[in-house]
Parts: sequence; C-alpha cells; structure tokens
Amino acid sequence: MSANRRWWWPTLTLMGLLWWLSSRPDPIGLPLPHPLDWIAHFFSYAALGFCASRASGSWATGWLIASWFGAFDEVHQAFVPGREAGIGDWWFDLLGSGLGSWLATRSRREVLSPD
Repeated sequence: MSANRRWWWPTLTLMGLLWWLSSRPDPIGLPLPHPLDWIAHFFSYAALGFCASRASGSWATGWLIASWFGAFDEVHQAFVPGREAGIGDWWFDLLGSGLGSWLATRSRREVLSPD
C-alpha cells in the first residue's frame, strides 16, 4: 500500500476533534456509562488508525501514530478538571487503532473477495 497524502487531512481533523472533546470538562450530551465509553474509544481510534494508515501507507506507522496519540490524550485528560485518565481507555484505543490500521492496509481485492 502506498501513502496517500490526502488522508492526512482526515487524520489531523480527527485528532483535533478527539483532542477538543477530551479538553471539555463535561462530555457533549449525556455521559456514556461504562462500558459504552470503551466502545466509543474503540471506534474513535479505529477511525483514527484507519486514516493514519492510509495517510502513511503503513499498518505499523498508522497504528503507532494512533496509539501514541491515544496515550498522549489520556495524559492530557488527567489535567482537565472533571475528567480522568485511564489505562483501560487506552487499551481500547490500542485495540481500535490496531483494527482500523489493519483494515486500511488490506487490499481492495481481499475486501471484495467472498473467500
């Protein structure tokens, strides 16, 4: 898979949105009860891993970008009043970004093949 520079815009936009959401003391709308918050982490970081892998052209690079951003964001949340950082949240960031990165680097033929 080759890198596609156009995917950096969605990657950076998604990073900005995740950062903005985690900077808020109160979640937008109703807070998600546990374990729905982990599901939100999983799918958010799956999208980030997908975009970062498409942008970089590498499963490993996309996964590293998304997973390190997740770790950095968890540390950031520790300093936001009303928010807390959690290793459990980061584990779901890791799992989601891994799946998203893997899906991004599968060839189109593999995705469309009925086998």
